[in-house]
Amino acid sequence: MSGMGSKLPRHFLDLDRFDAATLREVLDLGRAIKAGDAGADKPLAGKALAMIFEKPSTRTRVSFEVGIRQLGGEPIVLEPSGTQLGRGETVADTARVLSRYVDAIMIRTTKEEKLLELADHASVPVINGLTDRTHPCQLMADVMTFEEHCGSIAGRVVAWSGDGNNMAASWVHAAARFDFELRLATPEALRPPADVLEWAGAQSGGQVVVTSDVEKAVEGADCVVTDTWVSMGDDNGDSIRRHNLLKPYQVDQRLMDKAKPEAIFMHCLPAHRGEEVTDEVIDGPRSVVWDEAENRLHAQKGILLWCLES
Repeated sequence: MSGMGSKLPRHFLDLDRFDAATLREVLDLGRAIKAGDAGADKPLAGKALAMIFEKPSTRTRVSFEVGIRQLGGEPIVLEPSGTQLGRGETVADTARVLSRYVDAIMIRTTKEEKLLELADHASVPVINGLTDRTHPCQLMADVMTFEEHCGSIAGRVVAWSGDGNNMAASWVHAAARFDFELRLATPEALRPPADVLEWAGAQSGGQVVVTSDVEKAVEGADCVVTDTWVSMGDDNGDSIRRHNLLKPYQVDQRLMDKAKPEAIFMHCLPAHRGEEVTDEVIDGPRSVVWDEAENRLHAQKGILLWCLES
């Protein structure tokens, strides 16, 4: 809870806003917590985290709520009906009020602009729990999971197959910051925003290759990643068109077999089995999706500790 005169808060908004060393520091915090080697038992005792959900969630809500409790803090969940945002209060005013009550704010929302406005006016750390543009907390869990199974992600090849959505955009940011090659196989009509790809092209770390040829993207990859074809907010009456466009990008066993024999499969969940991934792959020996889901908890604990400097 901060007032006038406090130092600037440590926000966690998007991976492209950080240098590689800082992201490594956050990831190492999460790993130390998972290993039981993070020092104080309840480092966030007495702290409160407000969690604003303008979009429904299972993993984000449960992992943040359990995580803050395990660190000794207290979560406060704010559904759309429990805030004034939907009844005319400005984002800035909500940021100012919440900053007087809690120690950090997590928001899961649609527009990136709302996240940024909240951060601009909050005097406590703001965490991006997801927007339609990016999903950085999930990417921290994904990098943690890859490295647990395969070692350092630096210099490795990750193949994305499917919609160029918010997860794909955060994978682009991660490729530059963690220095690996990302092959993005998407239909031309569903590619990540041009400015995200242009940003990647201007970075010195990593490499991002964009193609419509999914088999070429997956060939020899260390990891194959996909996500649902119709995300929340995408179903504007064109789900049939999206399914037709994305059908060739389904991750099945035949596609997985084009990656390295030891390649892993990742998916941020929820999965639409039989659409973007087959049962054989998501339930197969190369799938690490349950470890990936668990690591949301550990990676986000690292983010909370870093934001609150504990």
